Amino acid sequence: MSDQPEPRRAARLPRPRPRTVLWGVLAVVLLVVLAIAWVAVRGALAKQDLEASVRHVDTLRSQLAAGDTAAAVRTAARLESSAADARAKTSDPVWAVFEHAPLVGGNLRAVRQVAAIVDDVASDAVRPVAGVLGDVDVDAFKPVDGRIDLEPLVAAAPAVDRAATALREASRAAERIDTGDTVSAVTDAVNQLRASLASVSDQAAVADKVVSLVPPMLGDGGKRQYLVLFQNNAELRAGGGIPGAVALLDVEDGAISLGRQASTADFPEADRPVLPLDTETQGLYGSITGEFIQDVTLTPRFDTSAQLAREMWKRQFGQRVDGVLSIDPVTLGYVLRATGPVRLATGDELSSDNAVQLLLSDAYAKYPDPAVQDAFFASAASAVFTKVSAGGFDPTAFIAALTSGVQEGRVKLWSADRAEQRELAGTAIAGGLPTSDDRAQRFGVYLNDATGAKMDYHLEKTVAVGSRVCRKDGRPTWTVEVRLRNAAPADAATSLPAYVTGAGAFGVAPGAIRTNVVVYAPSSGVYVGSTQGGKPGTPQTAVDGEHPVAQFQTLLSPGKSTTIRVQFLGGADLGRTPVDAVSTPGVHQTVTQPLVATCESPLD
Repeated sequence: MSDQPEPRRAARLPRPRPRTVLWGVLAVVLLVVLAIAWVAVRGALAKQDLEASVRHVDTLRSQLAAGDTAAAVRTAARLESSAADARAKTSDPVWAVFEHAPLVGGNLRAVRQVAAIVDDVASDAVRPVAGVLGDVDVDAFKPVDGRIDLEPLVAAAPAVDRAATALREASRAAERIDTGDTVSAVTDAVNQLRASLASVSDQAAVADKVVSLVPPMLGDGGKRQYLVLFQNNAELRAGGGIPGAVALLDVEDGAISLGRQASTADFPEADRPVLPLDTETQGLYGSITGEFIQDVTLTPRFDTSAQLAREMWKRQFGQRVDGVLSIDPVTLGYVLRATGPVRLATGDELSSDNAVQLLLSDAYAKYPDPAVQDAFFASAASAVFTKVSAGGFDPTAFIAALTSGVQEGRVKLWSADRAEQRELAGTAIAGGLPTSDDRAQRFGVYLNDATGAKMDYHLEKTVAVGSRVCRKDGRPTWTVEVRLRNAAPADAATSLPAYVTGAGAFGVAPGAIRTNVVVYAPSSGVYVGSTQGGKPGTPQTAVDGEHPVAQFQTLLSPGKSTTIRVQFLGGADLGRTPVDAVSTPGVHQTVTQPLVATCESPLD
């Protein structure tokens, strides 16, 4: 028998029981199911919060438009709460893990980014503005004893600036959301968010400029003087119409008073431009642009028009104004919705319903003497200004009237202060040439009367623009269509006053309308061809700044119409960019229509 110990047997580990493995698998499956359910439930709740946020935004817009600031403050608080809830429900660790899952990950990531952006907008844009809304009463902007209280605007400036910055950053963040693998519902929601933010961001940028510019421009810090041009749409100019009357506004610490008024007859025609004209302006519109005050708006560049008018006023009256404001009778009609009718010195009652017809048509038959006409127009401007300066208007309706006038190109403003003018540049009120960007390529269609009369009250205009890619290199073909119609009565030569028809003084038969039509293309455009009245066109082609230009002349008898089509070749990377157009504001507002052009015959 051996004395050595027996070798120790290796210990056997117990074999896992099938039931234990099963329970482990079931536990994992249960955790996954619970996680999926967690994400699904929180996603559904987040969806409800986001939908509530959208409803709050719509309500907030309506309340602000109605001037109900107290209700707007309450709605802003609800918006902030729903947006914060949506963000919280999409930012927990479980949601973050599932953002890396196949199929659903991209959708969850996009939803979380949308929720975060909406929350940022609510807290960083809506909250600061809501903080000052409670202290702002729209009625506070009504003049009291001829003076507007500027303090609310001064106090609101920091909050509006913060909101504008937040919206600009939110818009950029929305553009960075990747929708390459998202379902259509999520993609549509992201696109809707992008469009809304782009629009609201632009509006906030304008509001930021308004609250920062209005106080100093209304004399907060020193007296200002502005020249007001009342443009007459019955005799069109590219900028709107001839300046039929002019007036001086004295402004100091929010107090506004109407100073000297003058008619265009008070301004002699200079023998040379009062200021040097650039080659493009002189080549397209002639030296008369800088020689006679009725022609300073021949160019669509309002900064040029304003500086010429300012110099003419200085030469005639010895005053160097601080800025120039332009307004037309259509806007005056909008303002009368806010003020109600006014009684003129002539005994006429001017209202929102009759302003355009009375000022641009009936007055010429009722007061055939041009001197009396000038007095009538001055009386109209003075009566409306007096009522506004006395606070006799609905402030919400008044703001809406001016907003419509600016958006339609009927109200323009230029400042002699270079810093202020830099802030104005690029906004609708600045009256610059059309600007293009990645959201739209914009054209300009401008009309200048060549009849030498007031027949444009009867001129109807439609503008359409379209784009189509017809080349292998992807460059778009842009087509602009302008249709003009002389809607004057058949017997216009005898039924309308000679002052309205021009009586043939400039070589145009009474009742006919002669018009110069100028089409501006985006800077990348190249003129290809045109038709006028269905025949090949022979326009004057030129360049104004960076814009290719084609200029035509039309002559229409009563009841006649004509169509101009102009074709440009666009830039290589602009094939999918939408197109739009701005045009000279006439008696009636022109809405640009979409134009369907084919590659086979784009000018037909």
